[in-house]
Amino acid sequence: MRPEKFTANQLTKLFRVKKIATMAELKEALGTSSKMTVFRKLQELGYCTSYSNSGRYYTLNTIAKFDELGLWSFQSVWFSKHGTLVATTEACVESAEAGYFASELDELLHVTVKDALLQLVNEGRIFREKLGGNYLYCSAKASVRRKQIQARHIYQSNVSPATLPLGVGGSVVSDELKAGIVLFFQSS
Repeated sequence: MRPEKFTANQLTKLFRVKKIATMAELKEALGTSSKMTVFRKLQELGYCTSYSNSGRYYTLNTIAKFDELGLWSFQSVWFSKHGTLVATTEACVESAEAGYFASELDELLHVTVKDALLQLVNEGRIFREKLGGNYLYCSAKASVRRKQIQARHIYQSNVSPATLPLGVGGSVVSDELKAGIVLFFQSS
């Protein structure tokens, strides 16, 4: 058995210093020109790819400290425990109390999500409902979608858009509004 020329330890050292790295930096750290060699070593370590910056950056799963939405950023580069922007957008829409408008998702994810939303709708993975001149993106599951749309109607009738509470990742929902939503769902 011949000795291993490239070791994952070389990448671990780079990530300890830089936290995130491009493919070119990873190749240089390993002393190779092969992407496949880099991916084999990254696979050994457990890694994720950025969903921002055209997926140009990599980090180790042990370095990323994901928040309650499964997001982490370093130097304005965004990563998600869900993987791609499409998968991250889908997870956010599915978990939202009141669905999301595209502009809200853009702000939440720090990137433009228009193409990801269109792909998800076209594949039937999420649903969109025209609401007040904009599309509200909701779960593909009818029962969840109904609750998201009802919650959005309640939010819009009870608060100004500037302080709209959106659930996970949004601003804090007042206790009075939570009580109103619970009462509404119990009566339906």
